[in-house]
Amino acid sequence: MSIRGIGLCVAAAALLPAADLATQKPTFTETIAPIVYRNCVTCHRPGEAAPFSLITYEDVKKRGAIIAAVTKSRYMPPWHAAHDYGEFADERRLSDPQIASIAAWVSQGMPQGDPAKMPKLPQFPEGWHLGTPDLVLEMPAAFGLPASGPDIYRNFVIPTHLAEDKWVRAVEFRPSARKVVHHALFAYVDGGALAKIDGADGRPGFGGMGSIGVSPGRGSSGSLGGWAVGATPVFLAQGLALPLPKGSDFVLQMHFHLTGKPETEKSVVGIYFADHAPERRLVAVQVPALFGFGAGIDVPAGEKNYTVEDSLTLPVDTIAYAASAHAHYVAKEMKATATLPDGTTQPLLWIPDWDFNWQDRYTYKAAVALPKGTRIDVRLRYDNSAENPRNPSTPPKRVQWGEQSFDEMGSVTVQMVAAHQEDEAALQQMVAQRTRAAIAKGVQDGTARRYQAQQAARPGAGQ
Repeated sequence: MSIRGIGLCVAAAALLPAADLATQKPTFTETIAPIVYRNCVTCHRPGEAAPFSLITYEDVKKRGAIIAAVTKSRYMPPWHAAHDYGEFADERRLSDPQIASIAAWVSQGMPQGDPAKMPKLPQFPEGWHLGTPDLVLEMPAAFGLPASGPDIYRNFVIPTHLAEDKWVRAVEFRPSARKVVHHALFAYVDGGALAKIDGADGRPGFGGMGSIGVSPGRGSSGSLGGWAVGATPVFLAQGLALPLPKGSDFVLQMHFHLTGKPETEKSVVGIYFADHAPERRLVAVQVPALFGFGAGIDVPAGEKNYTVEDSLTLPVDTIAYAASAHAHYVAKEMKATATLPDGTTQPLLWIPDWDFNWQDRYTYKAAVALPKGTRIDVRLRYDNSAENPRNPSTPPKRVQWGEQSFDEMGSVTVQMVAAHQEDEAALQQMVAQRTRAAIAKGVQDGTARRYQAQQAARPGAGQ
């Protein structure tokens, strides 16, 4: 995981050919610690998501062979966007020389080196990645989860008690039972709009994914982003922010993937405000819309190369800031490309080896101009064969669109703004029209009926 502030030895190591690194006799203090401190300890430290710490020489030496293997395969650090297909900020990708130096260090017995040359451990904000939040919200009550059973989608309503309108630059999500939380979506609704269903079944919150997922929320509402396994919190680009009206309730929709033992979740979120309202409203353009709800996703058992394609043409000049993707276990590849009106192509995002357990948002190093008439093409590929090591079913089973982890979804989302204020309504109207069209297709092809039947068949129907 990338952080700011690196030792000079990292820059020097990056300039050495891989063959030379092996002869330089790398040591932990001079060669390995700077790499680990820059790319790993954001998560591999006490109190964070990773299962073990990589702060001390003893920590790293104990797992040296594993570290060499997972860096060589590029499984770690986790970064699934293809290199050079879009230019992204804070790319968590080791250079070939860095990977070679780790392998050489392990093969040479993992020498510690001179302790006096040990780099300083990076300083992290206490308790929060992004510093002290402007507003901290906590679930009103803990939610108990069983050891096993189908995935659970649950919505928790948290009053903000805001006395004035605010604008959100970031939301940092901190679950208490990390292993059971797969992802979370954030939204706001009018204060009290969900009071009748919140806790109606005698448990905190209310069930389903409809409030901020497949169907719109009640009254005035809007998205505030989300979090998925493997993601790290980041601020929106300077000048961008999302609205959080005064008196609104914060809605935390969580997807629980049960772990085999009972768990209790009581999440905390930190919210970071902008100083003033943004000049442009950020719009999430999703292709296909609604995570593929109306895309007819129906992957036959054993099919290795099932594809879904969708496209849209931008009605106005836009500026794109980030891209992300979402799918489940049998998804294999996700690719988004923009073709500009002059015929040139602009890579947006390519994840050649999708992994359900690592989902992130990829922020462009520089904002990408996508003029009116630009066509965005998205291609999703699924592998439902026994050869897919991530396939959860043995033997493979037919997979259709659904909210359970063993079902499928699929979309690429590009966060953008209208380049001109007078065009904002047209961009938002396009998104709304695509949403309505996706719902209509989902009704026509039976996806909506199947989804409603699954909801009704849930144990307790309210989870």
